Amino acid sequence: MATLPGSSPVELKAKHIGLIVNQSSLVGDTHLLELLLQQGLEVKTIFSPEHGFRGTADAGAAVDNSIDPQTGVAVLSLYGKNKKPTPEALQDIELLIFDLQDVGVRYYTYLSTLHYVMEAAAEQNIPLLVLDRPNPNGTYVDGPVLDKQYQSFVGMHPIPLLHGMTLGELALMIKGESWINKAEQLKLYVLPVKNYQRDMPYELPVRPSPNLPNAQAVALYPSLGFFEATPLSIGRGTDFPFQVLGYANPPLGNFAFSPVSKAGAALNPPLKNQLVLGLDLRQVKAGGLDLSYLIQAQALFAKHQLKLFNSPDFMDKLSGTNKLREHIEQGWSEAQIRQSWQSELIRFRQQRQPYLLYPDHQL
Repeated sequence: MATLPGSSPVELKAKHIGLIVNQSSLVGDTHLLELLLQQGLEVKTIFSPEHGFRGTADAGAAVDNSIDPQTGVAVLSLYGKNKKPTPEALQDIELLIFDLQDVGVRYYTYLSTLHYVMEAAAEQNIPLLVLDRPNPNGTYVDGPVLDKQYQSFVGMHPIPLLHGMTLGELALMIKGESWINKAEQLKLYVLPVKNYQRDMPYELPVRPSPNLPNAQAVALYPSLGFFEATPLSIGRGTDFPFQVLGYANPPLGNFAFSPVSKAGAALNPPLKNQLVLGLDLRQVKAGGLDLSYLIQAQALFAKHQLKLFNSPDFMDKLSGTNKLREHIEQGWSEAQIRQSWQSELIRFRQQRQPYLLYPDHQL
């Protein structure tokens, strides 16, 4: 059973269950799927997010439907043609259970998958149980709040880049703010993390996706993710993704590395097989949103009359606004850029307050 205070318990027995899970969905050392099957529960379908059920697909790569060879359960992809479970896929499902480890950054797509699962559950009148997990970036509320005209699968909600919430809390907010169709009829239950506080250090026991292998990568991810919209390398195709930053010519620093094709992580990484010179960030103190890397790269590229943001539309989707890109290109300081979103952050902190499940030491 699982309950949210003030709600009816969810009874798992005698249910046809659909799971939204991946390699991070562990209970101790046992996968949630195996645990439920061991208890005699009937799992009809696994719905897999970006990177697939076992977490081995490259970022952005379409994930095909399949059968899990270990259990024989059908796996339907929510990262391909259908990002939202179809009515046909949910036809025999009586309960959906969502259990994915998030990293607390708006452009990390597990939140978008949660959005579509919630909406499908509401439309098909299927109860949804969210098994909550800590946010490893949970002490930060920072970055621009998404402008709806830049809404995409890498940013669907009017929340900051770093929102400081768990997926359980965000599920309550998505329903409470009616950010999905038929939000009022969704039967939503959240199982909170016992004894969790937002300021507790939390290192993920399993990498949540192929290119976030450790705590340093997770801490740098909010700052380095923007470079996906540039020609620079952030270490995809190396043993230290999201822990370095560099370019071939002009060089960004003195640390040398060469991205190569890596199956299950980066088949065709930026600057593949080239000598890249840049910054080794594996030992720096990282946390929150650091704009200095973008500002430094912009200054270097401008000096050589090069364009940093060679995918400006994607940069604006990642940012949730065109203002961050424009301010960096215009030479704004980090302090000026941060000041530009402070009033929105104040409003967001107030808006999120009714949905918080854990002690908040930020206000």
